[in-house]
Amino acid sequence: MFAEDKILIGCNENTEVSLLPKLANRHGLIAGATGTGKTITLKTLAESFSDMGVPVFLADMKGDISGLAKLGSETDKIKTNVDKYGLAAKGFKYQAYPVEFWDLFGQKGLPVRVTMSEMGPTLLSKILNLSEAQEGVLNIVFKVADEKSLLIIDLKDLKAMINHVVENKAEYEGEYGAIAEKSANTILRSLITLEDQGGNGFFGEPALDLNDFMKVDDNGKGIINVLDAQKLSLSPEIYSTFLLWMLSNLYQTLPEVGDMDKPKFVFFFDEAHLLFDDMSPEFAKKIEQIVRLIRSKGVGLYFISQSPADIPDDILAQLGNRIQHALHAYTPKEQKAVKVAAESFRPNPDFDTATVISELGIGQALVSVLEEGGVPGVVQMVDIVPPQSYIGAIDDAMRSDLLNLSELKPKYWDAVDGLSAYEMLLEKIDSNPNVESEVPTVDKEIIEEAKVEVENQEPVEESPEAPEAPEAPEAPAQPGAADVLGGILGTVLGGQQPAKGKKTKKSAQQKAIEKAASQAMNTAAREVTKGIMRGIFGQMK
Repeated sequence: MFAEDKILIGCNENTEVSLLPKLANRHGLIAGATGTGKTITLKTLAESFSDMGVPVFLADMKGDISGLAKLGSETDKIKTNVDKYGLAAKGFKYQAYPVEFWDLFGQKGLPVRVTMSEMGPTLLSKILNLSEAQEGVLNIVFKVADEKSLLIIDLKDLKAMINHVVENKAEYEGEYGAIAEKSANTILRSLITLEDQGGNGFFGEPALDLNDFMKVDDNGKGIINVLDAQKLSLSPEIYSTFLLWMLSNLYQTLPEVGDMDKPKFVFFFDEAHLLFDDMSPEFAKKIEQIVRLIRSKGVGLYFISQSPADIPDDILAQLGNRIQHALHAYTPKEQKAVKVAAESFRPNPDFDTATVISELGIGQALVSVLEEGGVPGVVQMVDIVPPQSYIGAIDDAMRSDLLNLSELKPKYWDAVDGLSAYEMLLEKIDSNPNVESEVPTVDKEIIEEAKVEVENQEPVEESPEAPEAPEAPEAPAQPGAADVLGGILGTVLGGQQPAKGKKTKKSAQQKAIEKAASQAMNTAAREVTKGIMRGIFGQMK
């Protein structure tokens, strides 16, 4: 809980352990065996950051984090700790918190979508478990797409681009090197598996804007963004890669802010071991660099896992705030993990840290946080402060009500399938006589609106034709995305460009064309830029 301008984490009979807000972006670790209280600690910290006005992102692996959105209720254990440590006098009160629910599959929260171009070939290779040679082919596909201004938005775009590169490899191999058809076919097969895991819904538009994670409510409380990960946990590659994409984009897009009184944003990585499983040393080094530097952008990172041994040493060394719940020590591997956990703390002369780790009860933890000057505090054994929100999951009816009230629902709920590599490469619209059925969904809606308006529109009188001055012939220009889309819509609607010298009132058809062309230009500009400036991981070799 947030009390006396500090984050109160835990108490014992003799002391309290609190984290100073200005040191909260020095990152942290919450570790412990299953069932020892990590979820309660996570909720307590998330509530504290929200009370400070700091937005939070976290993943809900079991569904019980959703209780943050519901008014808390008293239990015997909570009452005991509240009374024992005088928490009511410090401001403890049962309350609900502002929560925005998200879901990569769009079932228990707002849909989370990312374009293929934003994800980039390196992170996609991690999802698909590609070999070095296969990743090389994927890199070539993205480079060709960048040069040709072909937007890779979703899975069908990527498959179309792979087929295009293979079919035209004689054109590209001189510049990029050998393009192995076997590697390309392996990538295509892997994309089918990704589709089966829900990739069709994840990759697309409207793409997630991370600025929508960094908001406060009307009362100044930070929004707690909860990603439902119950189903997602069955697809660990997608889960871990999405979190890495978030991390890289936060680092890439946020400005330097230096030391602040409190973080701008706090990001919790649950099941953190999934991020580092089978990770190459080069990739781990890049993450270590980002973890080390991103605090200067006001972002605090907190890793949650069963043991500190799950985190690479170089990254573990960056985590200054440590909360360690009980660890079992039944096997040699578990005994080694206990030793690693104990050695990560500044010793307390009153007890043996390694012994206490195995004896902690549920809701108890060893805690050490950074003190003034960034010096680690002496480890303390404490009872974790209870959360003020509901312990447990909310029901589906309440979740549905909260989703319907979300201001972001109109922005993200419906998918948009615009003009991109798939349509442009296959020339679907130009080659199919039934062109209207092939127009992307968003553009068909515009067209239908325009048709209704055209049917009800009075004829527009044209002004007298002015004489046309002779013009020098011009070289034909290469059509851009807006020109292509404008021509398509003009064909579908039967519209024509007005003759020069004629001043006509814009018809609904022309308005539709301009609206669709504007959308295409905005998408093109954004995606091409992201293709060039793909981000930290996308540029890594």
